[in-house]
Amino acid sequence: MRSLRAYPSAQPRIALVFEGFVRATISTQEAEIAVVHGGQGPPVLLLHGYPQTHVMWHAVAPTLADRFTVVCPDLRGYGDSSHPPDGENHEGYSKRAMARDQVELMDALGHRRFAVVGHDRGARVAHRLALDHTDRLERVAVLDIVPTYEVFRATDQALATGMFHWFFLIQPDGLPERMIGADPDYWLRELLARWGAAAAFAPQALEEYVRCFRDPATIHATCEDYRAGASIDLEHDSADLGRVVDVPLLALWGGEQGLARLFDVLAVWRARFRSVEGRALPCGHFLPEEATKETLRELLRFLARHERG
Repeated sequence: MRSLRAYPSAQPRIALVFEGFVRATISTQEAEIAVVHGGQGPPVLLLHGYPQTHVMWHAVAPTLADRFTVVCPDLRGYGDSSHPPDGENHEGYSKRAMARDQVELMDALGHRRFAVVGHDRGARVAHRLALDHTDRLERVAVLDIVPTYEVFRATDQALATGMFHWFFLIQPDGLPERMIGADPDYWLRELLARWGAAAAFAPQALEEYVRCFRDPATIHATCEDYRAGASIDLEHDSADLGRVVDVPLLALWGGEQGLARLFDVLAVWRARFRSVEGRALPCGHFLPEEATKETLRELLRFLARHERG
């Protein structure tokens, strides 16, 4: 049974930014999901990406909470959430398993229908939520991704160079774990600097990302996330080719990164969702931290229709 219990005693320093939010851990069928939630109004679930935690929403969540009930979890394997077993064919870190966590989390908090906003890996979970739990969602926003299936189908030298970590992290036998574990601080800071503007990251947020990523169990779990993406997630995505989800979707991406040079982002999503809108923002990969005002403006405009309900 799902339950709600006190948040672990080791409080992240960035907690002050989530003033007024409740910190808790939700027990799902398969994981312990650390979460902060607060605000009032229609529920909105915010899902972070790699190699971050729920703290990536620190500049966005308080403003959204003025009009919405905001729920910011750490995905399984990330942050202060638990590290479930890998499972057969990496099923333990499939987007389907991660999506189940989020449905159970929202159930435990009393939210039957909700909007979801996902960045990076969290956006892939949001996409799977829309496929597996369409009836639970009011609206979906995906930040700086196209579907996993499209990434692998389009892989060429340019894509493999820009997204090298996809092909490094899926290597077996603990190879990436051992190499990242030799200097996890360097790995995390190097990726953040490659994909975004280093000055955009609040020092306290950066400390939190580093704190969580130093855990060898987290390093392994996040590799499993990518291994699942290259195996069982592709099987699930292939089975859903041709499906068009009847939930409104907003796609935003960083105009200073390579996504728009590699894909017609809106065209890709319009093949999968019936109603699609979106645009590039003037930033790199980490939209909520690099282009906070623009991200908030787009999300508030899109979610206002959820607010009117």
